[in-house]
Amino acid sequence: MSAALDYSKIFVRYDLKLERGTKEHGAQSDDILKKVVNCVVDGDVDNINALVTEALQTIDPLKVISALVDGMNEVSRLWDEGIYYLPQAIISSDVMLEGVDLCEQKMGKAMEKKGVVVTHTAEGDIHDLGQKIANALLRANGYEVIDLGKDVPVDEVISAVKQYKPIMVTGTALMTTTMTAFEKIASRLEREGVDLPFVCGGGAVSEEYVTGYNLGVWGKDASQAPPMASDAASGKNWRQLREKYNG
Repeated sequence: MSAALDYSKIFVRYDLKLERGTKEHGAQSDDILKKVVNCVVDGDVDNINALVTEALQTIDPLKVISALVDGMNEVSRLWDEGIYYLPQAIISSDVMLEGVDLCEQKMGKAMEKKGVVVTHTAEGDIHDLGQKIANALLRANGYEVIDLGKDVPVDEVISAVKQYKPIMVTGTALMTTTMTAFEKIASRLEREGVDLPFVCGGGAVSEEYVTGYNLGVWGKDASQAPPMASDAASGKNWRQLREKYNG
């Protein structure tokens, strides 16, 4: 049997080739910023450092960050349309965050975050796929994410909320046996006098269940995390978020 010598087609991302066609991603007027946008959309880990470094020689770091965010917004759109999946979203998020880090070094300070969001996967549940996607999208949209991980005890969630004082908490669960932790968390938070949106989602989690207890807002999918966080950051409470997204 002859050995395969042509590796050029291995791991080619045909979804990108089909979606892209001949058009450029983004609408930046400057060529280097267009390349930065494309680099994020393409998940180009190898070239992001050089491109951002080149851009920062002549362009304000905040404008470069804006281009990085534009790229991630395009990734979010491709995710919403089912063209991108978890690997592309996470790689693009990593590329975007690497670019932001270079811009922050140039500015001599960290980019101002829009707010803190605490995320976790329910106690007893190790299926954290949805949480990872939400984390990537939230970070890409300028939020500081406190990722508690998977199989997180109720007490740990409560402690994190007290410590970090987030604008929003999220929880994911795949199994009906683990999603009951969300109601316990909401009840504990209320007893502690904490009043903030607690967005819950995942394969087993229904709108009917989440809207059956105070603080709960049902998240249909991870792509809703950034707009929900934006609403929470603007001062909307959990009742207003529930009315908007679950009404």
